[in-house]
Amino acid sequence: MNKDLKNKYFLLRHGKNIHQTEKKDIVYGYPDDTPPCVLIEDGIEEAQKAGEALKDKNIDVIFCSDVYRTKQTAGIVADVISFDKNKIIYDERLRDINWGIFSGKNKKEAWDFYGNDMLRKFEEPVPEGESWNHCQERMAAVLNDLEDKFENKNILIVSHGDPLWLLECTMRGIAPKDSIIDNEREILTTGEIREI
Repeated sequence: MNKDLKNKYFLLRHGKNIHQTEKKDIVYGYPDDTPPCVLIEDGIEEAQKAGEALKDKNIDVIFCSDVYRTKQTAGIVADVISFDKNKIIYDERLRDINWGIFSGKNKKEAWDFYGNDMLRKFEEPVPEGESWNHCQERMAAVLNDLEDKFENKNILIVSHGDPLWLLECTMRGIAPKDSIIDNEREILTTGEIREI
């Protein structure tokens, strides 16, 4: 995909939750924790601030992961911008990356699967999970569907860190491998919006 998109996109990562605080070293459950992971007070404030930042952007469509923390974020934003919550479109393709057997386990254990070679994550899925390439394919499929269905719309996509990073690379025509610098990737922080 190149930069010639028919719509304007706003990428929003869900608000902060326990996985950025007490459980920051633990991989999310897939597709969600049990019970579902909820926004903490800071995350609710992040979602409200995101809504305020989007108030004058004339959002026509909200497309959202079907996981609770993203649904909660999108709902707060919708309230702030006076968008009908019944019109939010939920799609499981916007879910976070599936860490398979490492879901709910320590992040170090998950990353140790790849040794020191982060680039292996593109090609090699963890057992019962997916690779970054798989995740990028499903995010690109969402984008293709949106580009086929809409034109000249302002579209908000509420999702998760890695999927949004891979989607942004697709939108900008950048190979995600080329965006990894010093073994780090630039993902949106919780509650951060990026306009494309």
